[in-house]
Amino acid sequence: MVTIDDVLAFIRTQRLAVQASVAPGDSTQAALVGFGIMDSLELVFDTLDTTRKAANLRRAPRLAFVIGGWVEGDERTVQYEGVADEPRGEDLTRAKAAYFATWPDGRERESWPNIIYVRVRPTWIRYSDYTSDPPMIIEFTEFSR
Repeated sequence: MVTIDDVLAFIRTQRLAVQASVAPGDSTQAALVGFGIMDSLELVFDTLDTTRKAANLRRAPRLAFVIGGWVEGDERTVQYEGVADEPRGEDLTRAKAAYFATWPDGRERESWPNIIYVRVRPTWIRYSDYTSDPPMIIEFTEFSR
């Protein structure tokens, strides 16, 4: 049986995700983002505060991600839904550390004007493994570790 720790280990093997947010008028907007992950299963990515995703998140902080599924023959994915914020203080320091662990070049962007860091706390995660027969699909709604 796959545990939430197994899901975290799988997510740590990934660097990119498709992120979707709620745009004005309840339409949607999606973008490919590079992310880092904390032990608490919180995702973090950087973006400019002038992007559509930043505006969307400030208005409606709900996000969804699809992680994995990029490699032919490894049809494992994580669907991840959560609530976003822009961490401050020690929370921001921890979020940046997780992001820079995956994206060391992110330190160069840290000095860009208008750069922000978005942290996403999970509310629902589904792990799907289509490499097994039958496929394994497990949902998680509890994230205390």
